[in-house]
Amino acid sequence: MKHREGTLAGWQGVSLYYQSWHPDEPSQAVVVLIHGLGGHSNVFQNAVEYLVPQGYEVYAFDLRGHGRSAEQRGHINAWAEFREDLRLFLRFVRSQRTSCPIILWGHSLGGTIVLDYVLRSPDEIQGLIVTAPALGKVSVSPIKLAIGQLMSRIAPRFSLRLGIHNYAGSRNPEVVEAYRRDPLRHEYGSARLATEYFSTVRWIDRHAFELKIPLLILHGSSDRVTLPEGSRIFFQQVIFPDKEHREYPGSYHDLFVDTDYELVFSDLENWLKRHLIGTKTCQPLMTEA
Repeated sequence: MKHREGTLAGWQGVSLYYQSWHPDEPSQAVVVLIHGLGGHSNVFQNAVEYLVPQGYEVYAFDLRGHGRSAEQRGHINAWAEFREDLRLFLRFVRSQRTSCPIILWGHSLGGTIVLDYVLRSPDEIQGLIVTAPALGKVSVSPIKLAIGQLMSRIAPRFSLRLGIHNYAGSRNPEVVEAYRRDPLRHEYGSARLATEYFSTVRWIDRHAFELKIPLLILHGSSDRVTLPEGSRIFFQQVIFPDKEHREYPGSYHDLFVDTDYELVFSDLENWLKRHLIGTKTCQPLMTEA
């Protein structure tokens, strides 16, 4: 497995940290991973170690305000910043590969980001995976949400700890402890991020019927961060026939590091195989190192 990392210029020149992982043999598709609020691209290491040996290239970047990327922790001025950062990252990925299907996988807030993106730019992506998408009620205090709504207009950078506990991510105590020790994770969300998030969720809800690419939604039934009800409702609103929804009994928020992650990966891999039948291996545009 080859690992590469670097920075690229996001929307309005913001420095974004990215990583990519490549199999030793020719790959059959690229999976682009978008993490959730407070996370960073390293959280997907389990997924990388599963997907790359199966013949997939994996690309991920730290959202602005997260991990090793620039800007205030957990803040955006407008949702378009997330959208345009993703657009520029996908352009970068495409510049590395040609004739290569791109599968977009968003987790939690990343699920919201990718759904908004694909509904606006459906022709760029060949398949969409969302795990535990933030599409409805979230486990943030109503009082904090109300403060965020109030402060968004007068002090949009005003930030609060969200109060989402590490143990809500996984039933594996080793994972919870790793979260606690991770210096790249954060627990903050700004007032403007909150109002932009809720506005975007309402827009996605109104346009769900327009989704026209293969969709896989995975959610844990015991998710206390983004409630599984949001996934169920969104799935019912999608009229495109190539859609699947799986809910894992007892699973927590971060399915890719929860105790039954191998079952999740098996379901994901089966979905990928069915949707990549007949595709050619990826061809590089740049000289391989």
